[in-house]
Amino acid sequence: MSHSNNTKKPGTLKLLFAVSRPEFLPANSASLIIGLAWGLTLPLDVFWGVALPLILAFAALSFVGAFAAHINTYADYELDQKDDTKKKLTAAMSQLGKGKLKTAMIIEVAISLMFILALSFLQAKPVLLLMWMAAVFLAFVYSAKPLRLKSHSFFAVLTLLTVLSVLPVTFVTYVLTSRFDLAFLLFLAGQALTVYGVIVPAEIRDYFGDKAAGANTMTVRLGLIKASVLGLGLLSIGAVLCGVGFVLKLAFTNLPFLSGFLIVMAAGYLFILSKYARLYRLSKQLQKKNEDSTEQNIVHLAAENPKWITIVTQTIVLMSIILLIAKII
Repeated sequence: MSHSNNTKKPGTLKLLFAVSRPEFLPANSASLIIGLAWGLTLPLDVFWGVALPLILAFAALSFVGAFAAHINTYADYELDQKDDTKKKLTAAMSQLGKGKLKTAMIIEVAISLMFILALSFLQAKPVLLLMWMAAVFLAFVYSAKPLRLKSHSFFAVLTLLTVLSVLPVTFVTYVLTSRFDLAFLLFLAGQALTVYGVIVPAEIRDYFGDKAAGANTMTVRLGLIKASVLGLGLLSIGAVLCGVGFVLKLAFTNLPFLSGFLIVMAAGYLFILSKYARLYRLSKQLQKKNEDSTEQNIVHLAAENPKWITIVTQTIVLMSIILLIAKII
């Protein structure tokens, strides 16, 4: 007796979402709230001055973010097939096919361009278009050949800091204001260091595959122990700079005591730092005694970093909401 296969293949949109790395969506969406909090200057026209520009900015950033995720998935497909922690991602990619993903990326860039042109015209700020062009270019050359900057340690770090932090946060903030004070610059520096700090575990997770493939990432160049120390250092310095930035900014509002909420952000950072300390200990253990079980423990622990990214991002978002409230009241 034959049995028919009733398993229904997921639709194209569902597969596109699966290969967009949705676990990073909360982190990618945070730039909108952060930029709003730091850029809002009262009084403003609620619709033309805030709502419509932010809608256009968020739409443009979202499609660029989708393009960046898709080009990364496309370029890393063969390498990701060797990673047990990415089985769902590669399965979705296999079902979708590279042809459909290429078409989707072209559409994403076109739609994003439409939104950015509308925003640049509305705001009379052509710099926004230039920032968008820089973001699309860097997203492409980070993952795709022939440049593939992610395989060139220092260039990879600079690209990630720019694309994941400096450009999107500055972009949204600039939509609302053309003035950047010391508090914002300190916060931006701290947030940028934090962003790369929480990406280090992703490189640690991929370390063994990248090293075997000859990819010269920062973590491959440094080794697991030094990479763990780098993550600890970046996250610690980033926390201090972010905190100082918020304190300085809140000091000039009617509610400076709201800086007390920084204890929540500190708790989030400390939790993640404890995980980094464990990665460091496992790396030291692997150096002393090279065992498959220790290697697997490192990979599986580092694979939790999307959760850590969400935690640290949402604590920064919480402080941004606090700052926004302090500005409005």
